[in-house]
Amino acid sequence: MEKPRFSRIILKLSGEALSGQQEFGIEHTTLDSIAHQIDEVVQLGVQLALVVGGGNIWRGISGSKHGMDRATADYMGMLATLMNALALQDSLESHGLSTRVMSAIEMRQIAELYIRRRAIRHMEKGRIVIFGAGTGNPFFSTDTTAALRAAELEADAILMAKKVDGVYDSDPFKNPEAKKYETLSYIDVLNQGLGVMDSTAASLCMDNNIPIIVFNLTKQGNIRRVIMGEEIGTYVGR
Repeated sequence: MEKPRFSRIILKLSGEALSGQQEFGIEHTTLDSIAHQIDEVVQLGVQLALVVGGGNIWRGISGSKHGMDRATADYMGMLATLMNALALQDSLESHGLSTRVMSAIEMRQIAELYIRRRAIRHMEKGRIVIFGAGTGNPFFSTDTTAALRAAELEADAILMAKKVDGVYDSDPFKNPEAKKYETLSYIDVLNQGLGVMDSTAASLCMDNNIPIIVFNLTKQGNIRRVIMGEEIGTYVGR
């Protein structure tokens, strides 16, 4: 059997990815599809942690634009990520997978408090760790959370699951002539503002030499293809 390219990864899921064809909320058929793809990866023996956003329920920056205190709006966004984390946990466990939800904000009744060594131990035991509540601090995105956790847990790569099949020089949904990048450097992402992830997260990945692969989540089996080393999506690195 061919060996996976990566042995430990962080999979970054946006909140919008969980809404499927809906404008907001959680689409259960999409959850089931994601769980099926993750099940394929676990069967390969890959250690997996998920970082999930909350934009399908609440976006902190949107609330602040309407006059809400930014810190308060961001804390509300962290709660949204935990709702998504619990939904993912339920879907994954319905597929027979072992999971743990870890929160950067203490909520003992529903999640473990994030502790680096404990998270590593869970993954070593074959459990899927789902990180909620971002970094636990306002003004930081879940992209930054993914970069931070990848550095802390010594992950081989961050997989950025999107609704498009890579990084383009403009919006491919609006511009049919948009050019897709096969590979990019961290500096390209930062200088051109390509929207792979925010600048704080991209800088953290660059400083710690963490590869980023942007790919299309909606095509069944793509998570496995990326992990097995197929050249799909866009690779960001040195």
